[in-house]
Amino acid sequence: MNEDFLQFVWHTRRFDQQSLSTTEGAPVQVLNSGTWNKHDGPDFLDARVKIGETLWAGHVEMHTRSSGWMRHGHQSDPAFENVILHVVFEEDEPVRLNNGSRIPCLEMKGRIPDRLWTRYLQWQHGRHWIPCQSMIGQVGALHRSMWLDRLLVERLQTKTAAVKDRLAANGNDWEETFYQFLARNFGLTANAGAFEELAMSIPQRILARHKDRLTQLEALLFGQSGLLHDAPEEEYTRRLRSEYEYLRKKYKLTPLPATRWKWGRLHPPNFPTVRLAQFARLVQQSAHLFSKILEIETQNDVEQLFCVQLDGYWQTHFTFGKPVDRGPKRLGTDTIRLLTINSIAPFLFLYGSTMGEEAYKDKALQLLEELPPEKNHIIKTWGSLDWKAANAFETQALLHLKKHYCDQRQCLHCAIGAELLK
Repeated sequence: MNEDFLQFVWHTRRFDQQSLSTTEGAPVQVLNSGTWNKHDGPDFLDARVKIGETLWAGHVEMHTRSSGWMRHGHQSDPAFENVILHVVFEEDEPVRLNNGSRIPCLEMKGRIPDRLWTRYLQWQHGRHWIPCQSMIGQVGALHRSMWLDRLLVERLQTKTAAVKDRLAANGNDWEETFYQFLARNFGLTANAGAFEELAMSIPQRILARHKDRLTQLEALLFGQSGLLHDAPEEEYTRRLRSEYEYLRKKYKLTPLPATRWKWGRLHPPNFPTVRLAQFARLVQQSAHLFSKILEIETQNDVEQLFCVQLDGYWQTHFTFGKPVDRGPKRLGTDTIRLLTINSIAPFLFLYGSTMGEEAYKDKALQLLEELPPEKNHIIKTWGSLDWKAANAFETQALLHLKKHYCDQRQCLHCAIGAELLK
């Protein structure tokens, strides 16, 4: 027996409630089990329990053995002074408050169905891809849909936690913060960190001053990336170096080491050089980008805003000094969709939450609903379990479910696990 399971049983009332009594023999009637507290303090808040002839309102604390009260130091914590009932699997010693009065204790031993505990143990120690894999087909569509809705909100809240910290560090400058996180996601997985460092090294306001001169934007970004330093000598790179040297001194810039960038296993369209050239073009054509993001209505609007087509030198190059056949190098639809999932939707959701504007939160969810489902091995495996996602809204929720519930064996806190444990 563990406390997490004991709390679950109390929360869901899945125990024998006939003839309840304290270990001292006083009858107990649970009118309201309280709110499950996932933070510090008593396990259940604002419960209502009738003990004997007295109706009590207060908190409930739970332990597998009553001696856990002293072991956890609750006797010296003021947060536990309003505990009205101590629920334990087994009372091994009486517990008293500092005033000497004994805390009423309800013992759960013998009241929890064996099959419930057995199934939980099987899930905790099984080797399936998800703990409830053999039973998940029993979950109804409505129950699944409601849980996925909640999971997506949790995922967006998780994603935006780091954004909130950065926003505070940036003096609540939404434009600068969006620029930094957009840059990170522009680098995809391989170069996310390098792109973010680049954006941190050269503020968006500096780039905005040069948005009318694409050569200067490219000089700033390539120069700061460190990739320009060892680029082969040719007319284009000479021009960039000349511009960068002037701008570096003007703004007192320090470039990143070129070794920060990764090239291995990348398709040429995803080379850092191509991404940087596309980022320069995006900055040029979309100053005050976050303000424009707030105005979008559909994913089609996003794709038009991020329609970036390279020309000139980059039509015939994937990297410096190595010409290739001329061809379009536009920001692909799949990349734009990833930017919507990882940058645009989370920022709209956070902005709506921060400003109390539900319309922006709804817009974030709507954009994810408009996108097709993501394709990766996790989503493919969910599909093999007959949990096929209809859109990116559902794939994001399923990714969160796998990582934060299934992999962590948090079955008792999962609506699917709770339903199947009935």
